[in-house]
Amino acid sequence: MDARRLLLLVGALVVAAITAFMARSLVIGSGAPVAGAAPNGAAAAAVPPVNTTEVLVAKRALPVGTILDPTALEFRPWPKDLVQGAYFVRGQSEPAKLQGTVVRFAIPAGQPLSQGALVKPGDRGFLAAALGPGMRAVTVPVSAQSAVAGFVFPGDRVDLILTQSVTGGGDGPPLRASETVLRNLRVLATDQRTDKQTDDKGNTVVSAYSTVTVEATPKIAEKIAVAQTVGSLSLSLRSIADTQSDLDEAIASGAVNVPGDPAKEKAFLAHVASRPQDDGDSFVTGADVSRFQRRTVPAKTEGAPIGMAPGGTPAPPTSYPGAVQATGPVVRVVRGSDATIVPVGGKN
Repeated sequence: MDARRLLLLVGALVVAAITAFMARSLVIGSGAPVAGAAPNGAAAAAVPPVNTTEVLVAKRALPVGTILDPTALEFRPWPKDLVQGAYFVRGQSEPAKLQGTVVRFAIPAGQPLSQGALVKPGDRGFLAAALGPGMRAVTVPVSAQSAVAGFVFPGDRVDLILTQSVTGGGDGPPLRASETVLRNLRVLATDQRTDKQTDDKGNTVVSAYSTVTVEATPKIAEKIAVAQTVGSLSLSLRSIADTQSDLDEAIASGAVNVPGDPAKEKAFLAHVASRPQDDGDSFVTGADVSRFQRRTVPAKTEGAPIGMAPGGTPAPPTSYPGAVQATGPVVRVVRGSDATIVPVGGKN
């Protein structure tokens, strides 16, 4: 090897060493920052983004007619350059005062709330904004006992129970019956109030009221109007989990057909879960509560053949004068214009 080649080799090694040293120094100098520790040993709090302020945003999608509750809103950082005068900024607004207001325009999840998108209780058009498309507002008279002692508030969902007495045409006490005629009704207002009453400490004030306004379809609104003339109405407060359980049962039975498009499925299920239902068949009669009450409507004693109640059903032996009392099967024997009831196996 001549001197020229040796010189080039040494120069290349020197350049490689210098390059490696500079790369190592650069890597060590730009290492990841170490989080500082607080005086008590806890990790230092995260530094908020620069040039931002906290505004009130929707934690979930809020469709038109949503009655706001504490779980619907929260403060999040928002760029100051994008903050508008209509936003609710921390320190300048109180979220507690927005409880019970209604969403006038749909608000996507994570988007700030504007004052124009909300309707406050007492404002003109509040009740109309609270109603969903195609729905009606119906007022139901209640008492303190039939309204869950005042623990029903706007935004809750209730079932409507009808209690009545059916006298029939026979002797004895009337039939007393109670049935759940409507389910999953959304409460819009109690008396003329559309928001929850709170005291100075923010606690909910429970007060008695005489009317409750609920949301219903036009057909269900007609049923409520008739039910008020039939008997007395009571409210049964629903659990939040009941709506999802009823929806799962309807899907499993095939009563609800979920669309195949995943983009439409969520909106469809939310729409079905919020609709009132009038297909319930739950009822209780007086005999289910007390052995001294009736289970059926008293039979009519006039205008029916001897030994038969209206509708062709056998009447109790004591319902007709002159009938033979029997606890077993009987036979109706007719001789000319005379008819007698003879127990099976008996003699005339």
